[in-house]
Amino acid sequence: MTIFSEVLIFAAFWLFAVLSTLFYMHMFQLNSYRADDQWHWMLKNRGKVVPLALPLIGAVIGVICGKNAGMIVCAVFVLLACLFYKPKKAKKPLKYTPRVRRMLVTVAVLYAAMTVLLAVFASGRITALVVGLVAAASPFVIILANIINKPIELSINRYYTNDAKKMLVACPNLTVIGVTGSYGKTSVKFYLNTLLKAKYNVLMTPESYNTPMGVVKTVRGSLRATHEIFICEMGAKYVGDIKELCDIVHPKHGIITSIGPQHLESFKSLQNVINTKFELADALPKDGMLFLNGDNEYIAERAPDGAITYGLNSDSKYKAKLISVGDKGTTFEVTTPDGEKEEFTTKLIGTHNCLNILGAIAVSHELGISLAELRPQVRRLESVPHRLELSKRVGMTLIDDSYNSNPSGTKAALETLSFFEGEKILVTPGMVELGDKQEEYNCEFGRNAATVCDYVALVGERQTKSIYKGLVEAGFDESHIFVSPALGDALAKVGAIRTDKKKIVLLENDLPDNY
Repeated sequence: MTIFSEVLIFAAFWLFAVLSTLFYMHMFQLNSYRADDQWHWMLKNRGKVVPLALPLIGAVIGVICGKNAGMIVCAVFVLLACLFYKPKKAKKPLKYTPRVRRMLVTVAVLYAAMTVLLAVFASGRITALVVGLVAAASPFVIILANIINKPIELSINRYYTNDAKKMLVACPNLTVIGVTGSYGKTSVKFYLNTLLKAKYNVLMTPESYNTPMGVVKTVRGSLRATHEIFICEMGAKYVGDIKELCDIVHPKHGIITSIGPQHLESFKSLQNVINTKFELADALPKDGMLFLNGDNEYIAERAPDGAITYGLNSDSKYKAKLISVGDKGTTFEVTTPDGEKEEFTTKLIGTHNCLNILGAIAVSHELGISLAELRPQVRRLESVPHRLELSKRVGMTLIDDSYNSNPSGTKAALETLSFFEGEKILVTPGMVELGDKQEEYNCEFGRNAATVCDYVALVGERQTKSIYKGLVEAGFDESHIFVSPALGDALAKVGAIRTDKKKIVLLENDLPDNY
């Protein structure tokens, strides 16, 4: 009986160790490998951490019971906890990067060492107690492994970063353009890449690569001596993040696309957001050019002398006027600082796209490409994936704006939705990472949606209560509001809506698995 109980408890422990490690490693990766973000996530998502109480309960009961019975009881509770951590289909699965693999090895060594110590020195009751306690502490084992591995990770990152710096230095004729902003930076990067290709050999950071190691990976894997321009997207969640990126690539020119209440949970204040975005401006050389969205109030207040501004509504150096928006595209007229004018047409929809394209036009024109040369390039622009990307379905047009969401972006998305004829349907889980302003902004989102939408499908009851409140405050028909636990359920309800009109579905944001 003793051998059976020992085998059972260790088998249960290792099964739980594997399942919980993969789950919390996945969350740790989504939280950017930051212990403080992981801790904050655990506090906000207590429901996903509650199963850890089961091994604790098993440990307490196991101590009370006898030697064999105690280990069996503890094993049963640990196995029950395993049910909560069994693998599920994820929107963004765990990526087994070299860093993750190194951490998993460290975690395995920690658990193996504890298993050996228990097998050699512990008695039945002590085994039950320790197994229960360690199982309950599994999220912290991940953090401990990260601390142990930190010197190695820093050394590896330093090597790759220095290698990327050497490659950049070896390209003295390469012009680096930094692109940052609370929102719009990825779109502007893609548009700028297309426009500059009219004259230059261009490299850009792919997809949404905007972290130090993402930039380093791009340089080491893709930079060639033939490249003339490198467009580097720069993301930030903490003060100093943009400076860190600038210290790697040393941009000559920079563009700040927007500043707003994004990542307030990590930045703590809007002023910190402003200061961080302008770290790009501080890093530019004297002969560099700084391009600024003049329509953004926070940018306009900090705009230094000599900055090249662009905008739709402001007294900017590059202006877009005579804007005409429809469900087939957008036309607008651009005026340069010297008074030259040119009309542009794009298949992209909305004034926000017009603003982002204008920023790319301003940079391209200042780098020697004429407006006439830019016209066909603007006509070729495609939607950036998951950023107001249009796709046709049977009886439905889907506007996919699922990559991210922010107060300004939701207004732009609703404006885009308003240009279409048909049954307008919003599907959203709401906005996150807005700090103590999150409820206020989501409530406003609901009020704005009420003026455009015919139906609203909310994903997740907890984080969409404020949107629901805003909809009701604006007099929206509650029978046209659906609340679903998951995106698939919400889309199923949208599909079940009976209407003679064509459905126009706006998918606004799609939260990752750690929400």
